Amino acid sequence: MNALRNYTLVTAAYWGFTLTDGALRMLVLLHFYDLGYSAVQIAFLFLLYEFFGVVTNLVGGWVGARIGLKVTLFLGLALQVIALVVLALLDPAWPAAWSVAYVMGAQALSGVAKDLTKMSSKSAIRVLIPSGAEGVLFKWVAILTGSKNALKGAGFFLGGVLLTWLGFTGSLLAMAAGLLCVLVAAVIALPGDMGRASAKVKFSRILSKSREINLLSAARLFLFGSRDIWFVVGLPVFLSASLGWSHAEVGGFLAIWVIGYGGIQALAPRLLDRVLAGGTPRGGTAAIGAFVLAGLTALIAVGISFELSPRMTVVGGLALFGVIFAVNSSVHSYLVLAYTESDQAALNVGFYYMANALGRLVGTLLSGLVFQLGGLVACLWVSAAFVATAAAISLKLPRGRLTKGV
Repeated sequence: MNALRNYTLVTAAYWGFTLTDGALRMLVLLHFYDLGYSAVQIAFLFLLYEFFGVVTNLVGGWVGARIGLKVTLFLGLALQVIALVVLALLDPAWPAAWSVAYVMGAQALSGVAKDLTKMSSKSAIRVLIPSGAEGVLFKWVAILTGSKNALKGAGFFLGGVLLTWLGFTGSLLAMAAGLLCVLVAAVIALPGDMGRASAKVKFSRILSKSREINLLSAARLFLFGSRDIWFVVGLPVFLSASLGWSHAEVGGFLAIWVIGYGGIQALAPRLLDRVLAGGTPRGGTAAIGAFVLAGLTALIAVGISFELSPRMTVVGGLALFGVIFAVNSSVHSYLVLAYTESDQAALNVGFYYMANALGRLVGTLLSGLVFQLGGLVACLWVSAAFVATAAAISLKLPRGRLTKGV
């Protein structure tokens, strides 16, 4: 009963954070696009966000193992409140170079916040699930990950709406106030020793020595890099500049995409139930999903090149991409916990999401550069190459029954 209560509390805190995270990304992207910033300049606004995610995940797992996941969750929420307030102080009269540097700094703080919160929440699930419960672990991970991404999609839509209703500054302050309430509730309700390792963890342990975790992390890097190459800058700018969509329409489409993606993630155990004959995912499951995704991405690029209907290729094709990507992401999220012991969850999950953040960092940078050089089609071809690499790495993952941590 306590495990279910704590799972609910962790999930609720993660939900609150995720809404502001999705809204903040859309606010920054649309606001600076309106100010005339190029695709590359907009991409640079998010670089430190992703870079500090890499650093935070690498060190944050070690910190969480030593002092407990409640503290790292608390720090993540608190830093996001600070980042929102700092961004609200941005002065439109500042020179462009100063504004970019200032926003990059605030986004760096938000990147630390996001990955502390994510690492804490995902690690807490491994801690709360008793050993031997493979099926329960897969379902709880899928629910947490799926609901988070659905709410991030809602955050995209919220960002577009708030920008229209309250403006840039008003939106940021409103979100900071809401997240502060979530922070207070989390501090009061969660147990203080959640996720703390039973023995002192040396700093040298931040680099995983598990072959399974290393391979899965490498595959995760290329998998999430493949998505962000077209998703972060390329797609929103394409919809706005080439198709003439309004802010609300761009935000709404991205919201629906991520909400649907999150919903599919949550349903992944049911969707895979027949394929896996009632079992749980293995390394081969991740490899097959990635190969299918690589083929689909290449087909979307070909469709756009032959000037087929943008609604069929871009909207329809990327919707199908979201379905396959969601299932594969959910498989990954389960495998990283299945490959680790309970009291090492923070260390291994931190290392794994460090690779995730590195993939997003590379994808974010390439999204602006590749789009400016070759448009959305070029983004999709590079994305296909990335996800094919993820598939090749996944072939080396264990195919048999998992025995670690479950």
